[in-house]
Amino acid sequence: MIYLKLFISFLQIGCFSFGGGYAAMPLIQEQVVTLNHWLTLDAFTDLVTISQMTPGPIAVNAATFVGTQIAGTPGAIVATLGCILPSCIFVTMLAFIYTKYRNLSLLQGTLSALRPAVVALIANAGVTILVSAFFRNNAVSFVSGNVEIRMIVYFIVAIVLLRKVKLNPILVMVLCGGFEVGYYTLTHVIHI
Repeated sequence: MIYLKLFISFLQIGCFSFGGGYAAMPLIQEQVVTLNHWLTLDAFTDLVTISQMTPGPIAVNAATFVGTQIAGTPGAIVATLGCILPSCIFVTMLAFIYTKYRNLSLLQGTLSALRPAVVALIANAGVTILVSAFFRNNAVSFVSGNVEIRMIVYFIVAIVLLRKVKLNPILVMVLCGGFEVGYYTLTHVIHI
């Protein structure tokens, strides 16, 4: 039963997520955190981080991760198949239609109309991730102890390194991860 539930949940994500992995994040969060309670919101934030750091599409990585957490390797296979099946079918049909009707203005207009929706989905995912990273309890509140100053500093440093210094994004992720490991070691292992 859990395999069917995983397949159907990620099939829905695969069917309704347009615009890439970031646009799929709100849909994945809805299925994984809100509806099925497979992960907490904090674990979902970790899922987003892991999905971004591993090679491959974010939605597929998320499906594989959640499937593994819920039902082991068979769960990972089923969830991943559910996630990629709609895309495989859709892209095959779209390639046929596009090659046949690529010069129609209706097709060009449809593609242009989808862009604002994709931007809104990506912005939604970004804001949700920032709120969960910057504030405890996922509530925007500037009460003492609720703001994660360390995460805000990491974010600002990462933006500066990416935009001003033009560092490689992978190196910036490794640096931020290294600082967090160092912080965790100092505060939890060494107890400073």
